[in-house]
Amino acid sequence: MTIDLSKLKPGLKGSAELVVGEEHTAPRVGSGRVHVLATPVMINLIEAAALAAAENLLPPGHQSLGIRLDVRHFAATPVGMRVTATAEIVKVDGRTVTFRVEAHDEKEPIGDGTHERVVVNVERFAARVQRKIAPAG
Repeated sequence: MTIDLSKLKPGLKGSAELVVGEEHTAPRVGSGRVHVLATPVMINLIEAAALAAAENLLPPGHQSLGIRLDVRHFAATPVGMRVTATAEIVKVDGRTVTFRVEAHDEKEPIGDGTHERVVVNVERFAARVQRKIAPAG
């Protein structure tokens, strides 16, 4: 059965933002010792931007799941500064949606790269996960 993803088109964009709090810093999330925006938090923001670009255009009963990230995090952002991530659809290939992603703080670009998400039927996906945890027998 084919999923109708005709509403997903290259050029569609989404964004997400946050003000960096202590809870978003590398020491808090276990990714370093410097009290600046942690790379995993920037990645989470990038995924949220991709969701904002595409999720509301998916057919009922479907969601997208992140399957690939290739990002650089090349500038530090201090606590108290706003970070904005943007995601633009660049390709739709079957159920896979590819995004060009960027992150900026109030002063400069801080990260960029590509992100892929795959569209799944939520009910079928949940059943597959449940089979993984079911007792063998």
